[in-house]
Amino acid sequence: MKHGISLLPDCRPHHRSARDYFADALRVSRLADQLGFDYVKMTEHYLRDYGGYCPSPLAFLSAVAAQTSQIRLMTGGIQASFHHPVQLAADTAQLDAISGGRLEVGFARAWLPYEFDVFGIDLDDSRAKFTATIEAVRRLWAEEKASEDTPFFRYTDATSLPPVTQAPHPPVWVAAVRSRESFAWIGEKGFSLLIASPPKEDELPRMREMVEVYRETFEDQHGSAGLKPRVGLSVPLYVAESDEEAYRVAAPYLREYLQVWGEAANSWTGVKSTAYPGYSTPGKTFVGASEEDLRSNATGVVGSPETVLEKIEWLREQLYLDMMLWQIDYGGQEAASMERNVRLFAQEVMPKVG
Repeated sequence: MKHGISLLPDCRPHHRSARDYFADALRVSRLADQLGFDYVKMTEHYLRDYGGYCPSPLAFLSAVAAQTSQIRLMTGGIQASFHHPVQLAADTAQLDAISGGRLEVGFARAWLPYEFDVFGIDLDDSRAKFTATIEAVRRLWAEEKASEDTPFFRYTDATSLPPVTQAPHPPVWVAAVRSRESFAWIGEKGFSLLIASPPKEDELPRMREMVEVYRETFEDQHGSAGLKPRVGLSVPLYVAESDEEAYRVAAPYLREYLQVWGEAANSWTGVKSTAYPGYSTPGKTFVGASEEDLRSNATGVVGSPETVLEKIEWLREQLYLDMMLWQIDYGGQEAASMERNVRLFAQEVMPKVG
């Protein structure tokens, strides 16, 4: 089992400045490297409190690369629909070189209507542009002269520079949430699967089924080559000496995290898209989260080291997990809170995970 720290800033500018947030995020990234974590991941978003502090995960991870020596770097979701593949292939290859081959590239389809609006991209075209962009990036990494002719971009005999450092290219992760088509496509292409958040307990059987679709498709397509599917889960974490202390400290941060997430999700009100079935109404977005919401395994892994270990083993068994990416910056936490969390996890939980 691999472990990483996962960063998705949900800071309100009047509460924490970008300068302070990134100083703390870099500080805890250095600590994670020293404590033996495997990954640091950063996610791309725009415009609002939900992730808006980090429009460029690659820029942040370049700073991490300069200040660490071992930890691998992951984009928690480059939103491929908003980028040209030549730009992405070159930018990621540059960071792969800077970091000495430590980059793993995660892609996400994006899901917030206001981001699509500002980039002038139709929600209904998002899946086609997303998949075309990822496949084009992989060809630019791998082929000396790559050509594309799609409704979204066209070029002939493009040679992407700098070349990638890792052979044949940086590992690719792709996020999926609901669609069977998405899980099957990720397996067919031989990519690793990233589950961006844990499902609610009543949705767990469906998610388990989708992970099985991914694994079976991957093994059918790539098993004979000796490749193995990989599944990672990103989820908020808080560890303290006791369950009571953990919930007491984590609750206000989780409440703020869910509030900010809910405000972003509410942008779906009145919006419909054939590419996003089930998103046409915001549903329960956890604005004004209840105590039950805060204690749910679908919200976070919170508790004493013993409780956290039990939850990890349960989630691992249910979803065939190979990696846990622990979100530690939720709710606008400062470095001291994140550091306590990360240190206790590394000392008391990580060595005991089977």
